[in-house]
Amino acid sequence: MKIDALLFDFDGVLIESEYAGNRQLAAWLTAAEHPTTPEAAMEQFMGYAGADFLARIEAYIGREIPADFHAARAVEDARVMAEGIEAVAGAVAFVRGLSADLPKAVVSSSSTRWIRRHLDHIGLADAFGEHIYSGREHVTRGKPAPDLYLFGAARLGVPIERCAIIEDSPVGATGAVASGGYVIGFCAGAHCGVGHADRLRAIGVGAVASDFPEVTRLLA
Repeated sequence: MKIDALLFDFDGVLIESEYAGNRQLAAWLTAAEHPTTPEAAMEQFMGYAGADFLARIEAYIGREIPADFHAARAVEDARVMAEGIEAVAGAVAFVRGLSADLPKAVVSSSSTRWIRRHLDHIGLADAFGEHIYSGREHVTRGKPAPDLYLFGAARLGVPIERCAIIEDSPVGATGAVASGGYVIGFCAGAHCGVGHADRLRAIGVGAVASDFPEVTRLLA
């Protein structure tokens, strides 16, 4: 197939934020008398954002989210916004190695403020131009709906069928596959444990890559 554009998820694809974020979430849940490991938190909540994320937390604890949850998340967010989060291995070189003429966008459940801050931290502040799209800001239905991928492709002016989508989470992969794009299930992040690739394959991704050189080979 001919690939005319690339759509990137962000957390877990370009930066190593998934494990750290779910470790903090698991610690809060455990302190709130819902013992949870980081791995269990990732299975339950990874890929969700906004109202969908909060609804899953409430269902998990069986009550409304208390105020101290939001306070704890705000403290953690402030810390990582100040310190920055490192890139996934090979991410910067991969993006910098792409042709300047290849349309590309970030399509993430995170806020555009979060995305831009960490792109700046890893040295990719200029790489995507205006094409940074958030599931909580640019579409009504976030992941696992396909809307964000379709929105990103439309903004790039490329039919989704000619876009490759790099996704690491099962929630994201579900929406990406539903969009009709060519989905590469990405398993390079620190959060990708045993069986992660199999979960992505079961969702129906077109291929699985364990690192960015493998993505390059798949797109060649």
